[in-house]
Amino acid sequence: MERIGNLPLSQQRIIYETIMNEIDVGIHVIDTFGQTIIYNKKMMEIESLTKEDVENKDFLDIFMFEEGQGSTLLEALYKKKHSKDVKQTYFNNKGKEITTINNTFPLYENGQVIGAIEISKDVTKLERLIRKNMESKGNTRYTFDSIIGESTAIREVIENTKRATRTASSVLIVGETGTGKELFAQSIHNGSDRSKGPFISQNCAAMPETLIESLLFGTKKGAYTGAIERPGLFEEAEGGTLLLDEINSLSPPLQAKLLRAIQEKQIRRVGDTVDRKVNVRILSTINEDPIEAIASGRLRKDLYYRLGVVTLFIPPLRERKEDIVPLVDHFIAKYNERFQMEVKGLSDEVTQLLLQYDWPGNVRELEHIIEGAMNLMIGEDLIDVRHLPFHFRQKSLSAPLSSQITSVYETGPSDAIEHSVEEQQPLRDLKDYLLEAEKMYIKKALERNKYHVTKTAEKLGLSRQSLQYRMKRLGISAK
Repeated sequence: MERIGNLPLSQQRIIYETIMNEIDVGIHVIDTFGQTIIYNKKMMEIESLTKEDVENKDFLDIFMFEEGQGSTLLEALYKKKHSKDVKQTYFNNKGKEITTINNTFPLYENGQVIGAIEISKDVTKLERLIRKNMESKGNTRYTFDSIIGESTAIREVIENTKRATRTASSVLIVGETGTGKELFAQSIHNGSDRSKGPFISQNCAAMPETLIESLLFGTKKGAYTGAIERPGLFEEAEGGTLLLDEINSLSPPLQAKLLRAIQEKQIRRVGDTVDRKVNVRILSTINEDPIEAIASGRLRKDLYYRLGVVTLFIPPLRERKEDIVPLVDHFIAKYNERFQMEVKGLSDEVTQLLLQYDWPGNVRELEHIIEGAMNLMIGEDLIDVRHLPFHFRQKSLSAPLSSQITSVYETGPSDAIEHSVEEQQPLRDLKDYLLEAEKMYIKKALERNKYHVTKTAEKLGLSRQSLQYRMKRLGISAK
């Protein structure tokens, strides 16, 4: 067998195939007839096709291109055109839209073109996100009038939020999943003097770190394979507001870069050496206790102080159950209009079930319950128990835990749990039970220390700030 170097062709082929399938770029090679002859594993992932779908088949039988845009691969083959860092959007034969950054060139043997090769970097997700953010510029739906509720807890937060509209200071919105944090963020933007500027929202947990960095700060052409000159969300939000959702999901290095951008009011694109000034108000959200996030290393303390110049605590629905009925009325009206129905309200039994339920999914879960129930109604005007989603009926119709945690400060939560088990009462969700125990324990501690917050915090082994956060979260007043 003929050898190349010291290896036989069979081993050379194994090495070649391994390299082709392990590199992190797509490789697509066509012959002089426009048929695929090489199609690596990464290209299969990018285009959601298999080797059998494309090999030895005409290129244009598999791929379709937007009107006015041709294939860079075919241009390399037929026009001998070299393309470098060209963005291309096209569709496979299953209708999937794909966006790539391509380096494409013809292949020669003895001066004759024998095919063409395309080396592709997938930017489909990034392009989709940027398009979505561009389309949503200034397209905020919510104002303070959109926030439903008359409870003391929610009215206090609304009043504090309204005050935050007067300045450009950073605001950190703390609340469990489903409490409506983005609703408050949009209300701040629409109530501020930046309301005519863009409002751009980005969930920091939705993208891998390599993409989120370039998405936030932009890229310089050539920063990495396939990188093009592109502004990031900071620049897109110029003169307006940038909402960073789930800020605690960012890695520590990226949090440090974000801190620098906020402190210096300037950003540097990935791969660039030039700093660019930005005028953006930063709003951020977190779905856990920020003090605990700092302690566990998920949030930098210095970033927390920068983001939380104003800190808002959105109460969970279980702590403002008087708002359930007006929220239900709002959701029924919303879906009556959407579904062309005439539902008037709830049966008494359903009202009681909703008021007794602990709502781990908060307002979002309540809306889903109402929407789900109305989908099962035909010609009826009251939502009854039979219309409620099955999973909700299962949870809400089980007997609630009735034991009181009256001696938790003296005996500790473990004794209360043991007592309830001995009485063979049905157990509630552990998270809800511990929140109830924590609330009672802190109340007892405050009573013993005559509601002196600093002294109580010392006795409980907490910082004053951490105790104040817990009091706000649990709805405990300092009297």
